[in-house]
Parts: sequence; structure tokens; C-alpha cells
Amino acid sequence: MNDLIEQKKQLRKKVKEKAAALSSEYCKFADRHINHKVISLEAYQNAKVVFCYVGTKDEINTIPILEDILKSGKRLGVPKCISYGVMKVYEITSLTELQPGSYGILEPIEGCRLIEPEEIDFACIPCLTCSKDGKRLGYGGGFYDRYLQKLSCEKAVLCRSALMEEEIPMDEYDVKIDIVISDEE
Repeated sequence: MNDLIEQKKQLRKKVKEKAAALSSEYCKFADRHINHKVISLEAYQNAKVVFCYVGTKDEINTIPILEDILKSGKRLGVPKCISYGVMKVYEITSLTELQPGSYGILEPIEGCRLIEPEEIDFACIPCLTCSKDGKRLGYGGGFYDRYLQKLSCEKAVLCRSALMEEEIPMDEYDVKIDIVISDEE
């Protein structure tokens, strides 16, 4: 187990260094392609309730996806960190209902309606890196892996192809994702 923890730690360090070296032009290009692919997916189009994270400056810019969800009349669920390792999803009806949370990540303001995992039809999941077969590596807090175990809907992980890895070390708590969306595939 300690070996797996060390492997993940080293891979996080390697990918963060690769991410820091990416040009802003490439990131904008990749994000546009990823957003378009998400919005074009049949599973996304058929969904009535979509879970989508708000990308940080180092992640995919998901604002176009969030705007499309709201514009299309779907219900939008956005994650909120409740305590260490614990995340819940709340419905927002406007991007103005987002504010910086505990980790500086935009999350729903107080008073938004809770969305239960079984209500979600499609989910967009962040990662630090992932493999083509849906293995993902997050930032190490376990927020997503704990929440993903409760989801039965189709899940898509969003990752710039320049940050993808052939192999991702996984343990029994890690959840493999159904769909991998990158700027290339």
C-alpha cells in the first residue's frame, strides 16, 4: 500500500510539472475541443440532470459546459466540499450562484438545493491525469472517489491529451470512469 501511495505521489509531481509547462494557447485549444466533445455526447444531450465541476486555473475551463447546461434547460449540479474528503452536489440556476469555497474553488452558495446522487444522469469529472481506459488520478483528497461510488450514471473524465498517462496506479477505492474525453480522442 505504501508503494502505491508513493507511486501516486510521484506521478502527481510529474504531471504537475508537465501541466506547468503547457502553453496557454494549447490549454485554450484543448479546452475548446473538450467542451465541444462533451456537449456533443449523446449521454450528455439526453441527460436531464448533469453534474459538472467548475474548473480551476489548472483544470479544463468548464464554464462553456456549465453555460450550455443552464441554457438548455437541464438541471445543473455543482460539487461543494463539506468537510475533508466529503463532497455534496447542489443545484445552481445561474453562474452568479457560485462563490469561492474552502479550497478557493468556485462552489454553490448557501441555500442551493441538494441533488442526490441517484438524480444525476451524466457527470463530468476532473482529474490531474488519466489513462485512455478511464483510470484517473485526482489531487489526493478522495473527494471524487468517495462520491463516484454513489453514482450509477455515465461518467466522463476530462483531461488534456498532453497530460494523459499510459498507466495510472489504482487501489480498491479508485473508481474507473466510463468515458475519457481529451482534445485528441
